[in-house]
Amino acid sequence: MDDIARFEELLTRAERLRVAGLAFHELRELGRLYRSTSARLARLRERQDDPEATHHLNSLCVRAYGLLYVSHETSRAQRMSLGMRLADALARTWRVQLAAWALLLLGALVGAGLGARDDQALYALVPGSLGYSEAGLEELAHSAEARRSFLEREETPGAENALFGSMLFAHNTRVGLLSFATGILACIPSVILQVYNGMLLGAFASIFLRDPWPFAFAAWILPHGIPELSAISLCAAGGLLLGLAIASPGRRGRAAALRAALDPALLLVGAALPLFALAAAVESFVRESTLSQTFRLSLAGIFALLLAAGLLAVHRLARRRQPQLDWLRDFSARARSAAPGSGSTAAQ
Repeated sequence: MDDIARFEELLTRAERLRVAGLAFHELRELGRLYRSTSARLARLRERQDDPEATHHLNSLCVRAYGLLYVSHETSRAQRMSLGMRLADALARTWRVQLAAWALLLLGALVGAGLGARDDQALYALVPGSLGYSEAGLEELAHSAEARRSFLEREETPGAENALFGSMLFAHNTRVGLLSFATGILACIPSVILQVYNGMLLGAFASIFLRDPWPFAFAAWILPHGIPELSAISLCAAGGLLLGLAIASPGRRGRAAALRAALDPALLLVGAALPLFALAAAVESFVRESTLSQTFRLSLAGIFALLLAAGLLAVHRLARRRQPQLDWLRDFSARARSAAPGSGSTAAQ
């Protein structure tokens, strides 16, 4: 079988199975045959002695160009349902999600260490805008009775809980969107905000970790803390995606890299919004209630199991994802540009 017939056969298979359905050696062969056919087409055009063969090779090169160089991400995203797009985005961005969680954990460790060693760090790290004055923090830090009183359960009216929950949702969403939107500045604001959120959490937790068995504090913070921190980390991961597209765009250029990062980043933020709503509902209706400590810890355990199951599913999905063909497109583009006389004839 000559090269032209083999080239046509591979094109037909790629169009039927999609390019990702070809084996690795077939992808490599398709790129090689495209380059050689483009060079042959350029020579035929130069001689102008066989219009039928020129037309045939040109149609083959146009088909190959559409498969190898035209991005199919937009049409692929349109074919996928929202759930599939979200799952795909979570699988593709697990590294930046892990980085966001690592930054949060780093900040929590630093904040807990500073808060345990120096009470002045509590006043610096826990802002009064959250409702904790310096006098209140000092009392909590030095009085076990004040800590027990702070964590006491009491029933509050439903209307008051609903108002409190809406305020919490607005505040937490504003924090998440700020972390996402400022990430476009080369990731730096998102990193700082994520570390600071961790430091605030760690410093506040260090107050209650002074008790021998802080189960009451765990039951107070974990049910709403797990979905809330997950949502904040998703927003931070979206900001990191935008920042990496600006700081390290690769060969595509910043504009193309930013366009490619925008869709998964927005999907991460979209996934964070229902988590913010869940955290606000739990914080207002569960934390501000007389529900038992056992129920609260059980609820936190359920959230933790769901989070672990989701992370495991994302990890498995990431391993099953089809290989990206950017390397093939870049390699073919470099080889095509290096071939004499084949710079712009293939797509004509």
